[in-house]
Parts: sequence; C-alpha cells; structure tokens
Amino acid sequence: MSTAMTTYQALLHEYTPRPIRTETACKKALRQIDELMSRPKLSRAESELLEVLATLVEQYESIEHPTPVSPPDQMLAHLIEAKEVTQAEVARATGIPRSTISAVLAGRRQISKANVTRLAAYFAVSPAVFLGPTKTR
Repeated sequence: MSTAMTTYQALLHEYTPRPIRTETACKKALRQIDELMSRPKLSRAESELLEVLATLVEQYESIEHPTPVSPPDQMLAHLIEAKEVTQAEVARATGIPRSTISAVLAGRRQISKANVTRLAAYFAVSPAVFLGPTKTR
C-alpha cells in the first residue's frame, strides 16, 4: 500500500468531519459545506466529503431542530400554493376528481393510497409527506 495520501484522505485531514453535537460544530460544518459548494466544479473526493458533511448536519438538525409533521391536507395545500397551481390543474394532471381534492383540503376526507402515489409523483415529493398525522375535527 502506498504511503501517499489519496485526494479524499487529504480532504479529510483538512476538514476532519466529526459527529456534530453543538450549534457551533454545526455552523462550522455549514461553513465547510458553503466553501465546497462555492467551487465551480467538485472532484469526486470533494463531492464525497460534501455528502458526508451534509449527512452530519442533517442528522444533527433532525435531532435538535426536528421538522414538524404537517397533516396531509395542510401539506397538499402548501404544495399547491408553492407550485402556484390551481386545484383544477392538480386534478387534470393527476386524474383525481376536483371534488376529491376539495374535500381533502376542507378536511372532509383522507387521501387514499392510490391518490397519495399520484400526488407524490405530480409534486415530485416522497409519498411520506402525505402520510403524516391526520387532522381531527
């Protein structure tokens, strides 16, 4: 085995990724991510390091700053607004009746498994975003 460091090993020596347990360590990792992302083109080693750092930050943030899970009807409303489409456009594109979409948004019905799949494909999101807690009325 050669004693010369690989490009990836040299990057690890420079950045020394470690588990993130504090806000300060998270900010440091984010600065390192920003520095890597500011480069015009990343080498394979830089891309791998970026992935490691992003995973560490994501893990820390999921523990320290968990994202609240939204009820499926609220998530659907948010995605419709964010994509700047109408209920009718969603209905046409997914094959889901407009009345069904209206009933889901009004909290009168749940999203069926078949419709979860259609909506997830249309909005290019994980089906899990529509499987959050149900709204109680």
